[in-house]
Amino acid sequence: MPRRSPLVIGHRGAPGYRPEHSRSSYDLALELGVDAVEPDIVVSSDGVLVVRHENEISGTTDVADRLEFAARRTTKTVDGAELTGWFTEDFTWDELSTLRCRERLPRVREGSATFDDQQPVLRLRDVLDLVRAGSLAQGREIGVVLEIKHATYFGALGWDLDELIAAELRDAGWADGALPLTIESFESSILYALQERGIPAAYIYLLEAAGRPFDLFTAQGKAALTYKQTAQPAGLDALVGRVDGISVDKRMILAPDKLGRLTGPSPLVADAHERGLRVFTWTCRPENSFLIGQFRGRGGPAAFGDWESEWAVIRDAGVDGVFVDHPDLGVAFFRS
Repeated sequence: MPRRSPLVIGHRGAPGYRPEHSRSSYDLALELGVDAVEPDIVVSSDGVLVVRHENEISGTTDVADRLEFAARRTTKTVDGAELTGWFTEDFTWDELSTLRCRERLPRVREGSATFDDQQPVLRLRDVLDLVRAGSLAQGREIGVVLEIKHATYFGALGWDLDELIAAELRDAGWADGALPLTIESFESSILYALQERGIPAAYIYLLEAAGRPFDLFTAQGKAALTYKQTAQPAGLDALVGRVDGISVDKRMILAPDKLGRLTGPSPLVADAHERGLRVFTWTCRPENSFLIGQFRGRGGPAAFGDWESEWAVIRDAGVDGVFVDHPDLGVAFFRS
């Protein structure tokens, strides 16, 4: 059954105010009352699960300014996309721990950028421990929504992410079902692998607005279902009994036309609920940069547009969870 009000999830902490995945970003999200926070995980060269949005880290750390690591700059193909920069799998955890977090979007979030170069990169274990401590301090359950990045890519490098993740969750006391854990990925195969390892969690399949999941494309080529096909009734039918829900790009609910005008809400949320699947959506952000055209206002990309109107469409569609960058706005809006 859909929730009476959606879970409000701090997307990488509170990145509207602090550099994403930094300690202060998570601390602020908990302070502002989120139901859960969402760490993304990638892997170091020595198998440590590191909290970064991507394995290429030049935009979110000071690695490009570190002369001792200049020779590590390289070009790789990750999930079919060619990228040049510095990659977590080329560093030990001890090396990564010397890097400092930076705001990924400094032109949009100037205030957050004032916290650059002050805080170290975190491990998954750090986030699990701080959420447990925050739950005890506040006297309420706070969850973790763990997003697994590039499982097929890392698998090709020799890492079994399901094994690493299961071991970390068990070691941290998050694998006995006592704490609210959700595991999500754009690749269903890693979700199924963790289910087979007996990790109790809500399992959520992430869906992009376009493209195909890399694990299925690797195995099946162009015969693999696209994300759009998975979001159709027949695609949702195939997920029943395999996952607990889906998490979709908000455009799949808002359904903007080519001019950025709202045509939604689409039937996706209702279709999923009819099949007993939960629906989360990402990402609710107030800045003009991230709103569909209809709701953008004056003042440039960093200014807040008519975010309340966009968010109201998402709320009224009946979603079960929302990822927010500004937890205070999310908590106030979606719980009102």
